[in-house]
Order: sequence, then C-alpha cells, then structure tokens
Amino acid sequence: MPPRILIVDDEVEMGNFFKFLLGSKGYEVLVAESGKRARELWQQPCHLVLLDLKLPDADGLALLREIKMLQPRCEALVMTGYSTVKSAVEAIQLGAFDYLEKPFEDLEALEAIIERALNRAMASGELVAQEDDTRKGVMERLGFVTGPSERIQRLLIIAEKLARKHITLLLRGETGTGKEVLARFIHAVSPRASQPFLAINCGALPENLLESELFGHEKGAFTGATGLHKGIFELAHKGTLFLDEVGDASLAIQVKLLRVLESGEVVRVGGEKPVRVDTRVLAATNAPLEQLVKERRFREDLFYRLDVVTLTLPPLRERREDICLLAEHFLSGHYPQGQAPRLGRDVCAALTGYDWPGNVRELANVMAQVAALSDGAATVLPEHLPLKLADRIETAGADTPDQYWLGEINACLEAMASQVDVATGFELPRFLDELKKGMSHSVRHLIDRALEEAGGQYPLAAERFRTTPRVLRYLHDEKQV
Repeated sequence: MPPRILIVDDEVEMGNFFKFLLGSKGYEVLVAESGKRARELWQQPCHLVLLDLKLPDADGLALLREIKMLQPRCEALVMTGYSTVKSAVEAIQLGAFDYLEKPFEDLEALEAIIERALNRAMASGELVAQEDDTRKGVMERLGFVTGPSERIQRLLIIAEKLARKHITLLLRGETGTGKEVLARFIHAVSPRASQPFLAINCGALPENLLESELFGHEKGAFTGATGLHKGIFELAHKGTLFLDEVGDASLAIQVKLLRVLESGEVVRVGGEKPVRVDTRVLAATNAPLEQLVKERRFREDLFYRLDVVTLTLPPLRERREDICLLAEHFLSGHYPQGQAPRLGRDVCAALTGYDWPGNVRELANVMAQVAALSDGAATVLPEHLPLKLADRIETAGADTPDQYWLGEINACLEAMASQVDVATGFELPRFLDELKKGMSHSVRHLIDRALEEAGGQYPLAAERFRTTPRVLRYLHDEKQV
C-alpha cells in the first residue's frame, strides 16, 4: 500500500496544492476541509497528517490529540502562521513530528520534512534509536549530561526541532540550570552548526563596553579606539549569538538590540553605515522579564521580539532522579577513566534529598570538593561530603528500593570479581559476554513481569519503572533480538 497522507485545511487551494505535489510522488492523498470530515477520513489508517491549527469548526490541537490517540504510529505535521508558533510548539509537546510555517517559500525544504516524517512513520524502532544515538553523541561532545528525567528529555526533543527553525528562542531557568549548555546544544543540531557560536553576558560588562562588544566600533569613535573593531553580532554572522542575562542590559542597549532583531542590521559605535548580519539570537535570563516590563526596566517591544518561543530548564530539585547520575559524571571528570570512586548509598540519598539552590553548577562544585577529600578512596563516604550535605545523612531516611537493589547488585559483582583467580588465567571477553547475556535476560524478565501486572499496557508499566513507554518498548524489543 502506498503511503497515505491526510491533508486537513479549510483552504481549497491548499488541498489542491498538496494533492498535486504529493500525488505526483505516488502517495495516496486525502483532503479534509473541516474537522468533521477529518474525523471521518482518519477512520482508515494514515501514515501522515498535515494539520492546519486554525479550522472553522474544530481546535487543531484537539484534533491532534485525537489522531495520536487513535493512530499512535501516524506522524503529524502541523501548519501554522508565524504569529501562532507557540501553538505549534505545544503541538510538538503533544506528539507532532514538526511544524510548517505558512506560506511555504522553500519547496525543497517542505518536501524534505515530509519525507522525514514519512520515513519515521513507516520505519521500525531502529530509526528512533538512531535519532536518540545521534542526539546523545552531540550531547557527549558538548559535555551535556542528563539523566532519566522525562521532563528534560521532552525539552531536548523540542529544542532539537526548534533548532532547525530561524526563530529567536528565550531560554529561562534559575542560575546554574545549564542555559548556555542548552544554547550550545541548539546550535550544534541546527543548520548553523558549522558556523560560529559566540556568547556574551549582558550583565558582566558596563554599558559603554557592552555596546562596543555587541555592535563594534569605528576607528576614533572614542578615546582608545585605535582601529575598526567588529562586534559580536558581525563575528557571529551565519552562526548563533547567545545573549546571557539579557534582562540586565540597559535600556539604551535594549533599543539597539531591538533594531538588530527587526532589521538584521547593526551600526557600529561612531559609524553611520549599517552592516547587514545574519545572526540567530538565543537569549537567556533568570529574571522575571514580565515584571521588569511592568516596572519599565525592560522594553515591552523587545520582550515580545525575544519571547517568540520560550524553553524553560527545570531546577535540579524538580529532577531529583538525575542527581546521582550527574554527580557521578562530575566526579569522574577528576579521575583517569574508570578510576573514580562510586557513591555510597547514604551519600546518594543525601545528594538526592538536598534542594540544590545553585542547581547543576552547585552540584559540579560540590563534586570537585568530594574529589579532593576522597582521593584514593574506593567509595565516597559521608565524611567526604561538605557539612551542608553531611549533616543530612542522619535525616536522609531509608534507602529507596532502587538505591537498595543497585547497592546489592554492586556488592554481588564485587564479590564475584574478588573470587576470580587471575593468576591461572581468565577469559575476560567471555566473562563480559556472559555478564551481558545475564543482564539482558534479567532486564527482559523484569519488563515482562511489569507488563503482565500492567495488563500489557506500556504506559502503565513505564510509570512503575520511572521511564517513558518509548524507552521501555525499545529495551524490551532490544532484549528479544
């Protein structure tokens, strides 16, 4: 059966356009000009739905929920105007593959994204795994480590899709949550990845110096300006500029930032001729910009220019399941590969129970202290922790079930290793192969038990394992190969 594509758009011309464009490729194209007609047509299986979010008789997001519930394997591309990009981002959170901005100016790009969506709809879980591996590869290269937190994983998927668009993003989050690392990830997975990524902290420089750094200056513009100086907007041409703590910029700087975002041109300090730049802006703040607007400390027009789409990084206390994994990562950075001490169970419990007001940055600093205090130890003990954490050991409570079993498994593995007589020779590759087989069997057995208790429902089983249905299905399928 050829791929079946459903077009849901109340504009007759749009339906005719897609019938001509996609029908010539051998696809079966169905057209619905209303929500009612769409519900009738998707009673038959579809591989892809192109869905306009603005319909006269239905809410596009509600239709998206229905199609994803009835046909989970069907991919969806939502169509929207620039003014409703925020709705498109919400659609991605609901499971849409991506969004398309009207009018369609680049037909090659349009055809490419439709092909990608169809490939995903018709491929097996291998494609999803490949995409996950690619994302992880970029993150490892950037030193961007995350744990099993589903909230973070959803954020990364959305960030990756938005990275392909030429839109301004506002990154929000408390100090130390990793806004610059997220900005670098967005740049690395964007079409601008081969071009410069430059960052500047708007609150770290005085106004006159910040102006020169951002926009450049001409020779003789001020005392000490002995030559032409290109600003960071020019240096990041074709690439990405990260404006950190943009809420700290003065009103005079804000005016010039607005002009660049509106016109794509900069005027150097002391200059008269505008310079054209093609620079994507990612801005970040931990300040409440809405409140600053009310207090007239931040321009409202600039706020709306920056706040096209907002990505919010959660504080570490809202993703406690990631804390021990991140701690181990930061600790390993202070040791040769494979020589870092492991975290004791009570230490891990203390780390997880702490609220981390400084977020990931504070955790990294704490693990640097731990590395200095536990040098030579095989296990990080309570006495290796700073006082603010060591004092929590007594009140940390009993181990959680996963902490208990992880400790038991580590103890068993250490006992096995201690009984091996290496003096008489030992086949390490065979040992590792058998260990992998045993682990695969155990994981499959656990998943099968959870599915049996959940009545075969992956979402319910995934909740018990504190992971996503997609990850659980991938692990289950992988173990059956």
